[in-house]
Amino acid sequence: MLALTLAAPGRAAETIRLAVQKTGTFSWELAAIRASGLDKEADLSLEVTELASTEAGKIAMRAGSTDIILSDWLWVSRERALGAKLTFYPYSSALGAVMVPASSPIKTLADLKGRKLAVAGGAIDKSWLLLQASMKQDGIDLKSAATVVYGAPPLIAAKALDGEMDASLNFWNFCAQLEVKGFRRLAGIEDILPKLGAKGAVAAVGYVFDESWAASHRDAVARFIAMTRKAKELLVTSDAAWDKIAPLTGTSDPAMLKTYRERYRDGIPRRSIADEETDARVLYRVLAETGGRDLVGPAAELDPGTFYHAVPGD
Repeated sequence: MLALTLAAPGRAAETIRLAVQKTGTFSWELAAIRASGLDKEADLSLEVTELASTEAGKIAMRAGSTDIILSDWLWVSRERALGAKLTFYPYSSALGAVMVPASSPIKTLADLKGRKLAVAGGAIDKSWLLLQASMKQDGIDLKSAATVVYGAPPLIAAKALDGEMDASLNFWNFCAQLEVKGFRRLAGIEDILPKLGAKGAVAAVGYVFDESWAASHRDAVARFIAMTRKAKELLVTSDAAWDKIAPLTGTSDPAMLKTYRERYRDGIPRRSIADEETDARVLYRVLAETGGRDLVGPAAELDPGTFYHAVPGD
C-alpha cells in the first residue's frame, strides 16, 4: 500500500486518513482537490492509502487504520447491525446499466428471457438484485428465465466486447467504455428505481466513517464534506479540471473521456439527506427481500443511524 500526503508538508492542518481504491473515481476527486488546492483551503491534511480493491478498504476501516472509505449504505447498515457504528454520507448516485450491442434484437428488458446475461459483481450484487425485483413485478423471474453468468467487471466488459454474451449488467464506468464502443444502454438501474418505490436518484455509494470518530472530529468532517462538494462542482463546471485527472482514467481517447465526464456529472448527488435516506429505506426492504440474510445480515430494515446528518445545508 502506498501512502500519499496531499497537503503541503509542514502545514498545521488537521489530518484525515483515507483508504482509496487506486482505480476508483474517488482518486479522480482527490486529484481535483489537490490540483485546485481545496485541501489547503479546508485546512486539511489528507493522508491517502491506495488499495487494490473496495474490500481492502472495508478491512482497513474495521482495523481502525483509516478514517474514511467509500462504500454503500447497505454495507454500513449491515455493519451497524453487527455492532460497528459506521455512518454514511452520499458520494455518487451513478449506477450500472444493462448493455447490449447496437445491432442486438433485444429492445426491452423482457427480451432478456432465453438470453445469455453476464452480471458483474456476483449473485448478490445490488444492481442485479434490484433488476430482478423490478422484473418480478412484471411476472418474470430473470434468474431462471435467462442464462446468467457472473464475473469481475473488467472480465464482463471484455466478454461483452467479444460477443460472448447477449447482454451484460456492469458498473457505470465499464458501461461508459461499452457506450464508446457502440453498445447501447438497454436500461440504467436508475431507470427502474421509481418502479421499486424510490422518488429520485439514490446515492448508493458514499463516504463511510465511524460515528464516534465523526463526533470527535465534527468540524473536520464538515470541512471535508464542504471540500468534496466544491471539488464536484469544479468537475461539473470546468472541463479544464478534467485535464488534471485524465491520466487517472486509464484512457486518452477523447470520446471515452467525454463519456466518463458526463456520467460522473450525472451521478453527483443533489438531494437532501432526508430524501436520500427515505429512498434508501425503501430500496433496502427490496434488497432484503431479494438477497436475504446473505446480503443484509440480521436486520430487515435500514439502521436508523446509517446516514450522517450533522452537516449544514443538508
